[in-house]
Amino acid sequence: QVQLVESGGGLVQAGGSLRLSCAASGRTFMGWFRQAPGKERDFVAAISSSGPSTYYADSVKGRFTISRDNAKNTVYLQMNSLKPEDTAVYYCAARIRGSYLLPDDYDYWGQGTQVTVSS
Repeated sequence: QVQLVESGGGLVQAGGSLRLSCAASGRTFMGWFRQAPGKERDFVAAISSSGPSTYYADSVKGRFTISRDNAKNTVYLQMNSLKPEDTAVYYCAARIRGSYLLPDDYDYWGQGTQVTVSS
C-alpha cells in the first residue's frame, strides 16, 4: 500500500508559477494527472522510481518539470508559464508496473489539489 499526499495548489495569474509536491510512503514510478470540470483525467508527467527518466504530455512540455527527492520520498511538479487552460485538480499517482499514460495504469492516488489560473 502506497499513501500519497499532494500539496502546493492554489490560485495564480496567467504566466505565473506553482510547485506541487507529492509525499509518498514508498519509492515507485510516479505520475501527475489533471482533471478539469466535465473532462477526463489526463496525463501530465511521469518519472521513474530512480528519477533519470521523465515523460511529459505535449501540452506541458517545456513549461512543466517533474522531479523527485528520494531521500524525502517526494515528487514535485514545477509549473511555469501557467495558462488558464491548466486550471484543474491535479493528482499524483503511483504505478507498480506497466505503462504510464492512462489513469488505469496507476495503482494508488492522492486526494488531489486544485490549481486555478486566472487570465
